[in-house]
Amino acid sequence: MVKGISKQVIVVQSPDPKLFEQAIFILREDALGKDGVSDRAILRQARQAAGSFVLQEKKRPWQGPVWAGLGALVTGLVWVLTVVL
Repeated sequence: MVKGISKQVIVVQSPDPKLFEQAIFILREDALGKDGVSDRAILRQARQAAGSFVLQEKKRPWQGPVWAGLGALVTGLVWVLTVVL
């Protein structure tokens, strides 16, 4: 436990609750007083960041199988080269 430290946080409910319940953002100490940034603007940016992360993960469902296939291909090529040489 850390004593004597106080941080402001924003908790955003996950737009896709299959994997995550919440996203927690820790605010910088100067975030609220900087350039007149409002509470709404900070909350909007936190929601946007949480939403864009979920969208990035959904855009490329093929990425995992492609990397697995490339790994299998490289392993096979290395095995063939060791047998031939």
